[in-house]
Amino acid sequence: MEQETYYKMPLIGDKAPEFTAKTTQGEINFPKDYEGKWVILFSHPADFTPVCTTEFMTFATMADEFRALNTELIGLSVDSLYAHIAWLRKIQELEWNGMKNVEVKFPLIEDIKMDVANKFGMIQPGQSNTQAVRAVFVIDPKGVIRTILYYPLSTGRNFDEIKRIILALQKADKDSVATPANWRPGDDVIVPTAGSCGTAKERMESKDDDQYCLDWFMCFKREKK
Repeated sequence: MEQETYYKMPLIGDKAPEFTAKTTQGEINFPKDYEGKWVILFSHPADFTPVCTTEFMTFATMADEFRALNTELIGLSVDSLYAHIAWLRKIQELEWNGMKNVEVKFPLIEDIKMDVANKFGMIQPGQSNTQAVRAVFVIDPKGVIRTILYYPLSTGRNFDEIKRIILALQKADKDSVATPANWRPGDDVIVPTAGSCGTAKERMESKDDDQYCLDWFMCFKREKK
């Protein structure tokens, strides 16, 4: 009797699963080929579907914006390489939401056997046994998963939010801060919570113009405009 293989769904803080895959841009070895870069690995249910088409057009037009943030894009579905190529060629013929002649230059993984999709928990039986859900994994330059987003089959992703997540994570790593709700670059950031009574008292009494506290546990650093 053939034994089923079960995968532990990777979590935030885990090393992203390694894989080698055929793509529309040739073979990739992950994470080796992406050392030192941020990566957005995202799955879609199927080629030649309308929601996925709008998403790929959007991602493709934003690819240079992500590359400027040292971030590479990798797409995935369980379709064949030839289906991928035919679909991406068709996308170039479409016009939607002001976008036209869109060329998808980032790799799209062929995953007919669902090897990569299963490693990343992209196949969720409550939605489909044969299609990947709309998953997004944000992976840092050390190959660690930093954010996971899941969308149902019917809902297109918010790509401005995906870019905001990259910006927020990079800001947090660079300056050892946290970002508040709806943070955008240039907004004030949150400094780590005081770890002692003395530090809390000092912060509350501080006259530093670059920092202010709403309470001992909630202090902000002003961003220079």
